[in-house]
Amino acid sequence: MKDKDFAEQVSQGLNRREFLKGSVLGLGAAALGSLLNANSVFGRGNATGLEALQSELPHFVPKAKRVIYLFQSGAPSQLELFDYKPKLREMFGQELPPSVRGNQRLTGMSSGQRSFPLAFGKFEFQQYGKSRAWISDLLPYHRQIVDEVCFIKSMHTEAINHDPAVTFVQTGSQQAGRPSFGSWVSYGLGSDNENLPTFCVLLSKGREGDQPLYAKLWSNGFLPSEHQGVMFRSGKDPVLYLNDPHGIDKTSRRRMLDYLAKLHQQQYEHVLDPEINSRVSQYEMAYRMQTSVPETMDISKEPDYIYDMYGPDSRKPGTFAANCLLARRLAERDVKFVQLYHQGWDQHGNLPNDIKIMAKSVDQASAALVKDLKQRGLLEDTLVIWGGEFGRTNYSQGKLTPEDFGRDHHPRSFTIWMAGAGIKPGFTYGETDELGYNVVKDPVHVHDFQATIMHMLGIDHEKLIFKHQGRRYRLTDVAGKVVKEILV
Repeated sequence: MKDKDFAEQVSQGLNRREFLKGSVLGLGAAALGSLLNANSVFGRGNATGLEALQSELPHFVPKAKRVIYLFQSGAPSQLELFDYKPKLREMFGQELPPSVRGNQRLTGMSSGQRSFPLAFGKFEFQQYGKSRAWISDLLPYHRQIVDEVCFIKSMHTEAINHDPAVTFVQTGSQQAGRPSFGSWVSYGLGSDNENLPTFCVLLSKGREGDQPLYAKLWSNGFLPSEHQGVMFRSGKDPVLYLNDPHGIDKTSRRRMLDYLAKLHQQQYEHVLDPEINSRVSQYEMAYRMQTSVPETMDISKEPDYIYDMYGPDSRKPGTFAANCLLARRLAERDVKFVQLYHQGWDQHGNLPNDIKIMAKSVDQASAALVKDLKQRGLLEDTLVIWGGEFGRTNYSQGKLTPEDFGRDHHPRSFTIWMAGAGIKPGFTYGETDELGYNVVKDPVHVHDFQATIMHMLGIDHEKLIFKHQGRRYRLTDVAGKVVKEILV
């Protein structure tokens, strides 16, 4: 088209017929957008500044629509559960060779030890499934899902104590104050269910006297507060302060929120603080949750065969089994990120007895969750993760007998498993040495693990960024690579 002709067309504008003919697709898209969840379809919607420079989310077609993270707080011993090392039995009681340990930093609990005798529990291992995965006899129900899961036996981290290690795997930093994994996902992808939080948290204990957990682990950090995790509790009030006070009905609550929103809007126009809008969003979410949460948390109508699948503890609110069942219900309702924390795995002494208690508390329900998701067609787009913050040493902390010994913290190697949503089923990745101390093949760092999960959700971990106090932050900080070998 000549420049003159183009100029004339622009100057004359469009007549009514040309306008309707040329804009029909745009009008259709606008109508579709009004019917769909804007947060889910358009990501952060009103992004400005640095956010507007980022690619539209998701960055590519995701394999996973949601995540269920079964976090085993306290660090389960990989050597008693998944990472079978017969050499340890052969060398029971012998000194760990200094060449193997090297100059590794030790915790204050074993740095004063003069000897490091190798320990092996009395538990047996066998291979199961078509994948021939090694499973301890502590986990009889895991035998049923070995061909659904991918074991990563080469995880490693820098953190050597519980609090920084848990904080690291959950937020990407050993220091408190960063946004949690679920908050980053909420910020990047929005919600698929406007009546439930995008990021839900459930807590349980396998035994008393273990490491505490803090709300910083599901905090939004410097992200807008609407992205913080919402902790669901067992009992009459699953979410604190959700119910209306005595004498306040639904109509009164709605009128109050409408007037409160007007006041907040005036304040926002005055100070331009986006946290004001986040607070209004939280008020509105709480209002909608008054109906959705009780219905979601009521598991009384689940059929008996489901309770039988998850085990007898699934009928007891607040247990790991009951929380796994709730996680499936939340997944059915398209909650984006469900985080379970199960405490009790810190076994510096009396490990052979205590690990029996812990394994029994999680084995049946963990396997049931995978099977239940699969039978409902949800496993194909739900990522299930199982694992702790680091591993346990191959040497004993303190006294050593086959019936009584402990293991110290071990950041150099540990095992997790993942299932569903594009993860290679029946696959084992990574390897440790014959004594289970150092990774010798395909190491996976915590940031690699985080980058891979983000990738499965359709997020390029290097592009999901938030600028805070002059610095650009991301979940994986300045590291991390996607472990493509474990993906289908």
